[in-house]
Amino acid sequence: MLTYEQAIEWIHSREKFKIKPGLKRMEWMMEKLDHPERELNAIHIAGTNGKGSTLSFLRNLLEAQGKNVGTFTSPYIIHFNERISVNGKPIQDDDWLQLVKTIKPLAEELAQTPLGEPTEFEVITAMALLYFKQASLDFVIMETGLGGRFDSTNIIQPIVAAITNIGLDHMKILGNSYEKIAVEKAGIIKENVPVVTAVESEEAIQVIKQKCQETSSNLFRLNHDFFVSHQSSDEEGEHFFFSNRSYQSKLLTSRMKGRHQEANAAVALEIMEVLRDKSYPFRREDYYNSIMSTEWPGRFERVSERPLVIIDGAHNEEGTKTLMRTVGEHFPDKRKFLLYAALEDKPVKGMLEQLKDNFDQITFTSFNFPRAMEARLLKEVYDEDNTRAEQVWEEALENIMGKMTYGDVLLVAGSLYFISDVRKYFEYR
Repeated sequence: MLTYEQAIEWIHSREKFKIKPGLKRMEWMMEKLDHPERELNAIHIAGTNGKGSTLSFLRNLLEAQGKNVGTFTSPYIIHFNERISVNGKPIQDDDWLQLVKTIKPLAEELAQTPLGEPTEFEVITAMALLYFKQASLDFVIMETGLGGRFDSTNIIQPIVAAITNIGLDHMKILGNSYEKIAVEKAGIIKENVPVVTAVESEEAIQVIKQKCQETSSNLFRLNHDFFVSHQSSDEEGEHFFFSNRSYQSKLLTSRMKGRHQEANAAVALEIMEVLRDKSYPFRREDYYNSIMSTEWPGRFERVSERPLVIIDGAHNEEGTKTLMRTVGEHFPDKRKFLLYAALEDKPVKGMLEQLKDNFDQITFTSFNFPRAMEARLLKEVYDEDNTRAEQVWEEALENIMGKMTYGDVLLVAGSLYFISDVRKYFEYR
């Protein structure tokens, strides 16, 4: 008798098959499952950073219109189950168990074909699509895992596609330039499907424009077709206006801090506007509360008030640069501490260079994860007077908090997997 724990263990056992580009295995599984992906009202989101936040804004916006919304995200921050959620609630253990009972025999059958073993991500994607079909939802929002063109989520035929932004991450797989990475992300653009983007890089936007021309897809660009006007930042969050070809919002507030969240919110709002153009009768007066109430764990999130501790999942160069700007805007006069861990396959040197002149003390650490970098190696990459290395993160965390006084702030950052561990620590502390 299969238990939930065994089911999840089986899913994770697929990790050894790594990343296998291509959609052939997904097509094979979808055929066997009677094509659940064809029956979904799907919105597809790709991008280097901001996918999760954009998805969260959009889910809130759609739910406020009385819609039932499924979301597929990765990686998880709190609990594995949250990867497949409906109306913000992770599916139950029993649901996962039933999905594994359905998909496991298919995966074993697929393994005997020339296509080979499906990967962990392919298996979870297939489960999500099957679950969403069975749940009879109004909308499904799918976040890509990596890239877009060969990502297993690209099996869907969306009603709108979005590319949040393009930065230099996963370069060994996606390519080492904005242009090459844009080719992969733009792979989600399909015939006559409108595209919303906040991409700024000129190299990247040319690729996206070209793909939209080839597919006869309308392109809606931030600062060209829709706009954000920043008004102020304070303890409450970011205050801004949104506008486009036919609409000017009243002052909106995002409780998720950082100017980049205004861009993420704007992409979500523009998706709503594109859907309105497709004759969905959405009420614009509900936009304010939807944006205001949006939260997404691990994004400049306060996990402790005294002492003040903030966690953030920035894990590439662009994300780290954006995070440093947010820290500067919200805590200009505080004494600032940083506890930092990273994965060895990330552009660590470029990420660490962003830290310069932003913190009074930086502690490098490590955590229990296969690709986690040792603390001393991080310090070797960025060895300044205010840096130190402490391998055990729990001890490092307690040591820093022991030094903090009222008015200080500690930021914990470097990896989504790391901050997931730290978040749990504060939950049970």
